[in-house]
Amino acid sequence: MRGALSRSWSLESLRSATAAIPDGVLDPAIRADEAGSEEDLYEDLHSSSHHYSHPGGGGEQLAINELISDGSVVCAEALWDHVTMDDQELGFKAGDVIEVMDATNREWWWGRVADGEGWFPASFVRLRVNQDEPADDDTLRAGDGGAEDGSAEAQSSKDQMRTNVINEILSTERDYIKHLRDICEGYIRQCRKRADMFSEEQLRTIFGNIEDIYRCQKAFVKALEQRFNRERPHLSELGACFLEHQADFQIYSEYCNNHPNACVELSRLTKLSKYVYFFEACRLLQKMIDISLDGFLLTPVQKICKYPLQLAELLKYTPPQHRDFKDVEAALHAMKNVARLINERKRRLENIDKIAQWQSSIEDWEGEDLLVRSSELIYSGELTRVTQPQAKSQQRMFFLFDHQLIYCKKDLLRRDVLYYKGRVDMDGLEVVDLEDGKDRDLHVSVKNAFRLLCGTTGESHLLCARKPEQKQRWFKAFAREREQVRLDQETGFSITELQRKQAMLNASKQQATGKPKALSRPYYLARQKHPALPASLPQQQVLVLAEPKRKPSTFWHSISRLAPFRK
Repeated sequence: MRGALSRSWSLESLRSATAAIPDGVLDPAIRADEAGSEEDLYEDLHSSSHHYSHPGGGGEQLAINELISDGSVVCAEALWDHVTMDDQELGFKAGDVIEVMDATNREWWWGRVADGEGWFPASFVRLRVNQDEPADDDTLRAGDGGAEDGSAEAQSSKDQMRTNVINEILSTERDYIKHLRDICEGYIRQCRKRADMFSEEQLRTIFGNIEDIYRCQKAFVKALEQRFNRERPHLSELGACFLEHQADFQIYSEYCNNHPNACVELSRLTKLSKYVYFFEACRLLQKMIDISLDGFLLTPVQKICKYPLQLAELLKYTPPQHRDFKDVEAALHAMKNVARLINERKRRLENIDKIAQWQSSIEDWEGEDLLVRSSELIYSGELTRVTQPQAKSQQRMFFLFDHQLIYCKKDLLRRDVLYYKGRVDMDGLEVVDLEDGKDRDLHVSVKNAFRLLCGTTGESHLLCARKPEQKQRWFKAFAREREQVRLDQETGFSITELQRKQAMLNASKQQATGKPKALSRPYYLARQKHPALPASLPQQQVLVLAEPKRKPSTFWHSISRLAPFRK
């Protein structure tokens, strides 16, 4: 019944409603204009009772709730998977449509999907541009106008739907450009003036390559504006713009990879009051909305995930005969690939902590850390190593990472303990298949064997699998390792020194405590059927959650199954 009463509206109408509602979060920006110099403002903030965590609410939330109260069905699309952490949370998958039932709080909204109702992070979704689907042709023909009038009305409705999506793309790009400019001019420029507080390395850690993103996005939005048909917006051809700039979007990968480091560094700095007041002074001087710096820095991570959804919606309302159809279709595929690349890189970075933990569990480790050269476990398993000159057979566990192969010995009594025995450099290595029978070099009979030959050092390793299929799996793994190295070189993927050191530090701390750190859960008040959230939640809690959820990695399963960690 509620859906039948809802009126047709778009995101554009929501923005109009939002603009009509005074938003209290802009008041501090107005006060900043009257505050005088930066020094005066800094002193005022230092002596005030202003807190770094900001209250929820705002014009958009009020507008959404007004529409809900009027009987409209407000829908949002999920940007990322949300894995439920509490019985009052709402779980969903990326691309799912959620009915928003309460948006009073800025960070957490109450919504409904087919499986039930619950709280979900507002940063995980975007509001749908066209909230109501166009009526089907039969419904339109039911009036007095006849078939031709109904068909014309249906086409007009579809054109309006496409116009709504195009307007949303352009509007959000303009807002995003202002957002990036505010960060670059409001924060980075001010921070560079304070060499006593920030080093260039710190600024690079906090802000990543956001200035490069700003330059690329300015060129992108200019291209969009040139393709926009002002007289007949539904005829605008935006698909080509995405295709022309798809290579530029890959710089988001570096930003997303660095984002966890930025959160760590900001968390460290904001424990000191002078940095809290300084960042707040920057925000007020730039007249930015009432969100903390870590909230602003999350936006590029969210932005690159929105493009596939926007293009999918644009394609939905682009008829096949439209001149933009093929370009939009290709652009959607291209932006999905960009998002997939970024997600894969983030998955790789999430694994480095596990690799560091694995290394810390190995007894008698020698040489450089694994993370100096490697970031991915490709394959692992048990092989027989035949050594020279006595042709002695040794059972060893082998772990193939990118660039290197590590082999370990199992403890005779405690099979869950591994001892480091050596490594093989995979760069410049030749894998030679050997026939079953007598080996010419060692004069021993071998089965399911292969040899690893290092061309530069002349080093040779004779290895035997138990079964032919295991040998073939190793050959496929060696091919995957080379392909992984090639792709990393093409895309420029690497682990920074800071990321490596942080992972090793985390592993040493965990090793000292002897148990993994417990995962933090979001804070909730006591709940009834439709529980009330506090006026604001700590911003950091939202940021911890506001990361895309990945498919479970096989890394942990492989390690725990083949070489369990010490308890």
